[in-house]
Amino acid sequence: MRIALGVEYDGANFNGWQIQAHGRTVQGCVEQALAQVANHEVRVFCAGRTDTGVHATGQVVHFDSDAVRSKRGWVRGANANLPGDVAIVWAKPVSDVFHARFSAQRRRYRYVIYSRSVRPTFLLIISRLRLSGEEPGAHRA
Repeated sequence: MRIALGVEYDGANFNGWQIQAHGRTVQGCVEQALAQVANHEVRVFCAGRTDTGVHATGQVVHFDSDAVRSKRGWVRGANANLPGDVAIVWAKPVSDVFHARFSAQRRRYRYVIYSRSVRPTFLLIISRLRLSGEEPGAHRA
């Protein structure tokens, strides 16, 4: 069975998406987490790779597995095995012809370039709030 996932991550502490010989990667974390849920090695394919330090909020990936899990089981199981800077947002069974990269109908990129001599700490806070779905300035009671 082929499963598609929605992935989001804070790329600040990653050496990009794709597995490399040295360094922490998002793909490596996702594959390790899914392997725990599937009880076998898992290889994921993504819609597009990101570079070192790049964040993502709507990354689509897919993988194949014979393990029978509910959509909720894939999401909760993977998230239980992922670090705090990566999350699986949704899971969905897809046809065997679906490919995260080649079936993508669109991609959206947002570049934020802030140029000054002092680092902008508030941008980090805003990006983390947006990744969590909370709007800047919103407070929980």
